[in-house]
Amino acid sequence: MSKLVIVGTVAFDAIETPFGKTDKILGGAATYIGLSASNFQLDAAAVSVVGGDFPQEYLDLLKDRNINIEGIEIVKEGKTFFWSGIYHNDMNSRDTLATELNVLADFNPIVPDNYKDSDVVMLGNLHPIVQIGVLNQMTKKPKLVVLDTMNFWMDTALDQLHEVIKRVDVITINDEEARQLTGEYSLVVAARKIHEMGPKYVVIKKGEHGALLFHDDNVFYAPALPLEEVFDPTGAGDTFAGGFAGYLASTGDVSFENMKNAVIYGSTLASFCVEKFGTERMLTLTQDEVNKRLQQFKNLTQFEIEL
Repeated sequence: MSKLVIVGTVAFDAIETPFGKTDKILGGAATYIGLSASNFQLDAAAVSVVGGDFPQEYLDLLKDRNINIEGIEIVKEGKTFFWSGIYHNDMNSRDTLATELNVLADFNPIVPDNYKDSDVVMLGNLHPIVQIGVLNQMTKKPKLVVLDTMNFWMDTALDQLHEVIKRVDVITINDEEARQLTGEYSLVVAARKIHEMGPKYVVIKKGEHGALLFHDDNVFYAPALPLEEVFDPTGAGDTFAGGFAGYLASTGDVSFENMKNAVIYGSTLASFCVEKFGTERMLTLTQDEVNKRLQQFKNLTQFEIEL
């Protein structure tokens, strides 16, 4: 069975949208990535850190989804990373109300020995030094390394970010971040410049407008599924990344053609994530629901035309 190692935050979120608000709930990049990847047949492990305030029931929940938690360090005297935010009416923009790093400030990732030879490494959104620390622990070159990052690291740790970008096969960022990283408005030109930094594949996420996959001169576009209601977009990007990496790990095929399927799987799973607050929808998701939505995607994008 293919192995996937996931590094990222396991955290508390407090979220407010036009549809309601929550107290502290389960969140974090590694959480969403792991729950999304758990929809595939693979051996996945999460590498993260939490405080003594993190409920055992949340750890058990990850274990129940076949996510190995040996790599989640528990700092008993510390507090878990916490983020709070409020979304505007368009659900595309948000204001951060609080970011408390807590135990994440001194996080030194330790990859479990049994996962140092993983086929796929998914580097969730964290400080580039932490991401590099994970890559340095791998005992063999992974078949695929996927990087997710954000504009915060472009503002505060650009040199280290460039170092990790050199060492990955795929980078997933949103359109705004792609433009900031390259200084180019055209996403086609931005993707070309990112290719030159190291990654063979560039995935640019456009939220409700879908995602673009670039490889050399090849481009693939996957629309987002039109949804009647978007309840909470928190974690949708991480869910996309988890579906993308999980599908590729489970199939063992990292060709451009198969990455097209991975983009569709990622988009499909992300479309479920936004239907309820936090991780709630991902915890009730069934394979039958996933298959039905994949069929919807197929119907949305398939057409025949005579040329």
